[in-house]
Order: sequence, then C-alpha cells, then structure tokens
Amino acid sequence: MIGSRPTPMPRRRFIRISAAVPGLALLPLPRRPGGVSAAEAGRQLRIWRGAALGADAMMQLHHPDPIAADRLIAQCLTEVGRLERIFSLYRPDSAISQLNRAGRLDDPPIELVELLSQSAQFSRVTGGAFDVTVQPLWDLYAAHFSAPGADPFGPPPAKIATALRQVGAAGVEVDPSRIRFTKPGMRITLNGIAQGTITDRVVALLRAEGIDRSLVDMGEIRAIGPRPDGTPWRVGLRDPAAPEHTAGAITIANEAVATSGGYGTPLDPAGQFNHIFNPATGATSTAYRSVSVVAATATMADALATGFCLMRLEACQGVSDRLGVRTHFVLQDGTLLTQTPRSNARGQQRTRTGWLPRGARG
Repeated sequence: MIGSRPTPMPRRRFIRISAAVPGLALLPLPRRPGGVSAAEAGRQLRIWRGAALGADAMMQLHHPDPIAADRLIAQCLTEVGRLERIFSLYRPDSAISQLNRAGRLDDPPIELVELLSQSAQFSRVTGGAFDVTVQPLWDLYAAHFSAPGADPFGPPPAKIATALRQVGAAGVEVDPSRIRFTKPGMRITLNGIAQGTITDRVVALLRAEGIDRSLVDMGEIRAIGPRPDGTPWRVGLRDPAAPEHTAGAITIANEAVATSGGYGTPLDPAGQFNHIFNPATGATSTAYRSVSVVAATATMADALATGFCLMRLEACQGVSDRLGVRTHFVLQDGTLLTQTPRSNARGQQRTRTGWLPRGARG
C-alpha cells in the first residue's frame, strides 16, 4: 500500500493522456457513424490543467457552450477543494490529518466514512495487500533515508517490526458517528485510493449536468463515454524504464485506468526502496515495474493497482475474475503481461512489444 508525505510534493505521473494533449501523435482508430468532425470537436473543447492531492490533474470537457463549460469546470474545482479538505495529508486542517493526530474523529465527514469502508473492502479483496494504515512505514523509511549517513540497506529490522505493530486494516473502526484507531500510533494514508475517488466524484458531477463526452484526471483517469467522434479514448502508458516516453497504449470508454509503480517515488538514492509498502512484512514492492488496472470506476482501479503491486499474478487473476477488471503488468524484465477475466476466455497474454527500455529492442 502507498505511503504519503504529509507535505506537498510532486507526484510523478505514470499515465500520459495521449488524446488530451495537443501535438501528441494519436494512433488512428476507425471513425464510427454519428460522431462529430474533428473541427467541430475542437470548437467544443475546454481543457483545464492543475493539481489535486499533490498530483497533476486535468479535465477535458466537450460542451457546445464555452461559458457553461467554464461554469462546470469551476463547480468541479470547488468540489475537488472540498474533498481535499477531507482526504489530503498535505493539509494539517484536513479530516484525515485530524484523525491521524488524535487517533479518533467524532462526527466524521460522510465521504471519509464511505471511503474508509470501501478501503476495508478492497483490503479483504486483495488479501490485505491494500491497506490504508501503512503510513507509519512511510514515516519510518522517510526519516531513515533523510538522516545523514543512512544505512543503504534500509531501517533496522527492529524498527520495521515496531512500525508494523501500528499497521493493520482491522485496527480502524468506522461508523457514521466516529472513526477510531484501536492501536497506539496508527496513522492512515489515502494516497492509494483518494485520487480515484475524487476523479469519480467529478465524473458524477459532470454526468449529472448532462455531460456525455469527457476525460477526467484527478490523479487517476476516467472517461465519460467515447470521444466526440465516437471512437474510444486512447491512453498512452509510460514506459517504467523511461517515464518520459510513452510505450504501449490502451483504449477506454466509460471506464477508468490507474497505474501504480514503485519507480515513481524512490525513497533512497539507489532506488531500491519505494513508496508502496507491504503491510505484512514492511518491505517495499519489487515484483513489477508497474501495474495498470482498467475498471468501471477510478476508485476501484486506483485501489487495485496499488494492491496488485504486492500480489502474485495468480492472486491478481482471481481478483480480475471476480471484479471483471483488466490489468497490464510490466514485469521486471520488461515483459508486458495482460490479464483479463477468465470468463472472457482470454486469460493472460505476454508480450515484450513496446515495453522494453529504449535501445533494448531486438
């Protein structure tokens, strides 16, 4: 599970939205009958870029009335600001920061109650791999590697064992009137799920206003409908070995995609330790370079991409079968392995195309 700094920091993005950025080459997709022309789509396009929960954020809104489109964007940003005051560790006055300081929160915001309840469900689904209580591990590793002459092999096992006693999803009691930690020193982070949830909230707001063509990225990506010309949105996935380059692409329509990977936030100069913590062992993720999940909601995609980073492929396949998600794993040797629900009779597909570091292709 992902740990978080309690102070603002840039979050390296794993996904490039090819269809949203002018000047990026798009791979051709067939036109569908009934779509609008490219010129008309361009006239109806409004793009906002900024930040949400410390991550780069973007809305690509297609609307025939530019004034109405700008009003909707302003509404969305107001909602994002409201949710940041609940979920953000970057804000000392947020609900989650208050909870972490006191170990309990009376009369919590309903959004926090709902998100922690969902987090508990994803913890069960992933066999404990997804766990919002790993913040003590982040604090331990961050303090260790910021100290002069830090041991490059990481914190001492005894200190990891102490931090692990403060970790465990079962130690968070949640009900509408109170959230309470049952273990001394517990702290939570929502960095592995909150960006997805904020994305979903913005999508719900836009849909309620009649928007049926949009791409929303509040740290994770979700598409409303297809593109204005009727084709799916094309999302380019960055190469973990060269994050400045796009390697491989997927298409989505009325779906969300989230990517997690330890390479995004190394904790030590050598890059041996990262921000995705195993709540059972205290170690950081090493199985995959990155994991991208396509799901019905950004909340689900975000949580599962985080949990899958710490799970065996067989266990991930079981979750895929149960929840109907598609997953793209970049293995440590550069291989791309794609899992789909076995009910689709496709199983796992493995390829090296498009995912090897630059200069390594045969």
